[in-house]
Amino acid sequence: MITLHHCAGSRSMRVLWLLNELGEPFDISIRPFDASLRQPDYLVASPAGRVPALELEGETYFESLAIMEILCERFPARGLGRLPGDLDRPDWLVWLHFAETISQHCAALTQQHIVLFEDWQRSPTVMKIEVARLKKCFAAIEGRLSTPLENRDYLLTSGFSAADIAVGQAIWMALHYTDLEGFPETAAWYERITERPGFRDALPEPGTGVFAREFYAQPAEAPPVG
Repeated sequence: MITLHHCAGSRSMRVLWLLNELGEPFDISIRPFDASLRQPDYLVASPAGRVPALELEGETYFESLAIMEILCERFPARGLGRLPGDLDRPDWLVWLHFAETISQHCAALTQQHIVLFEDWQRSPTVMKIEVARLKKCFAAIEGRLSTPLENRDYLLTSGFSAADIAVGQAIWMALHYTDLEGFPETAAWYERITERPGFRDALPEPGTGVFAREFYAQPAEAPPVG
């Protein structure tokens, strides 16, 4: 039996998308995006009080990308992982974990826009820096998808995989703070993968989860004092 501890719109969404694609039966335990994640009963499943946590055949796992690796190896028939010995295994690992590079910048922006309630606590400078770092991540993806001879449909030569899921979900979070203007191949790839039913079924219900709004605009820099 599989149970996913999930907060809508968080990084656990990438595991939910993967589970949808795998087609294995599973249950979802919905967790609010609040301090209840640090209650003792949940800390048994996720010691840092984060989502996701996954219960699988009597064992409990945490860290979203580790969970994705575990699931791809436990259920290889869908071909969403690249097992040891596969020529695409190194690239699969690189791009799977590149999702966290994107996500850390999204987390900084989520803190600035959502977690900090008072305007005086927020930093337009930090927001600007983090958006610029997201653009650098988009440029890396654009380079991966573009080749001198042809454009890739997916991050791996061998086709759609959990790497597309992980990076695609990170882009979904990033698009709450910026856009893909200037990155045409990334935009086309993103549109392609988010047409999949597995993605659509992983989307939060409107108004639920981490993001109360579709887009959080960057505020203007505060004028100098004096």
